[in-house]
Amino acid sequence: MGTVFAIVLVFVGCCSNVVFLELLVREFPGCGNLVTFAQFAFIALEGFIFETDFGRKKPAIPIRNYVIMVAMFFTVSVINNYSLHFNIAMPLHMIFRSGSLIANMILGIIILKKRYPASKYLAIALVSVGIFICTIMSAKQLQNVANEGSEEQGFYAIMHWLIGIAMLTFALLMSARMGIFQETLYKQYGKHSKEALFYNHCLPLPGFLLLYTNIYNYCVYFSQSAPVVIPVVGVTMPIMWLYLLINVITQYVCIRGVFILTTECTSLTVTLVVTLRKFFSLIFSIIYFQNPFTAWHWVGTAVVFLGTLLYTEVWSSIRMVLHGPDAKKKKAE
Repeated sequence: MGTVFAIVLVFVGCCSNVVFLELLVREFPGCGNLVTFAQFAFIALEGFIFETDFGRKKPAIPIRNYVIMVAMFFTVSVINNYSLHFNIAMPLHMIFRSGSLIANMILGIIILKKRYPASKYLAIALVSVGIFICTIMSAKQLQNVANEGSEEQGFYAIMHWLIGIAMLTFALLMSARMGIFQETLYKQYGKHSKEALFYNHCLPLPGFLLLYTNIYNYCVYFSQSAPVVIPVVGVTMPIMWLYLLINVITQYVCIRGVFILTTECTSLTVTLVVTLRKFFSLIFSIIYFQNPFTAWHWVGTAVVFLGTLLYTEVWSSIRMVLHGPDAKKKKAE
């Protein structure tokens, strides 16, 4: 029951979180810093109360290690959200972030000197091709839109988009480096996922002071949005604040679901669930928000997810489940 409950949390929390994030950025594309700050503050407050017992519980992993991890985590979160301000459509954003396997493998080879079987390299090649197809198709769509305006406006739009792609690429590599660093810490001190979740969201909070002006401006914009009445409690509030509140809550539900899943299942199962969640979020975003998506986008998306499933060896795992322990014993031999 714990596994089923965790999967439900992941799909409900993560998928609905993406919906409300898109509702926010479609109205205010540059609100990523405010969204990130609200998510960090909420999760940090929850962790301060229930994980650290109001600061009385000492961390199992030294704070200095968390400072390094937090610097990377904060950078990745801010850049990923802020990239939406640079003509990056939400479907492309989701597809591009699915390329984390590529970054993990590249840095694993360079830093950890890992070597992989041929199937892993094939999987990474598929993911790379899929992302390349989607990126090129998005660039062509942007070029068509840019051609409708002046030459100067078109050049500015394309350069803006290229900056967004560069930001996503940097965040992808930084996220992979953070994963390797976290893996090293867990090997040395043991797994403390909930503790890491708290410190990853608590320690970066002072860093948002650097973004104070941007966050304050969007607070003003949100407050000026159309009022809406919440049926259950009868309270009236600006609709953008309502979207942000639901986004923060669903983000917490999403992260909690993944945390429970990691304690109940293998990493392979977790990867499969998260991958399927991304796929359904992508499909919903395209249909509900009517995002432009050509046949080539579908091809690229299919190739990305095929490569992801191949990398995680989902097919052999399914065979083992279907054929029982005999198949597992045969593979081991």
